[in-house]
Amino acid sequence: MKINQLISSFTIHMSNDEARVYNSIQAATYLHEFNERDRFIIENLVRKSLISKVRSDGSVMVIKND
Repeated sequence: MKINQLISSFTIHMSNDEARVYNSIQAATYLHEFNERDRFIIENLVRKSLISKVRSDGSVMVIKND
């Protein structure tokens, strides 16, 4: 039996601040466009695998994981 058959759906808990930052990212966005607090929140979202960091031309961009 596969894990997907056992767990039909699951959610990852997000705080209000995490949800605000997560919903503000619509497309690939440069990390330097966010303030320091939002960067800290983005690091938490990366640890939760909700957002990915991508290097592009020496800059770091963030993008949602779908």
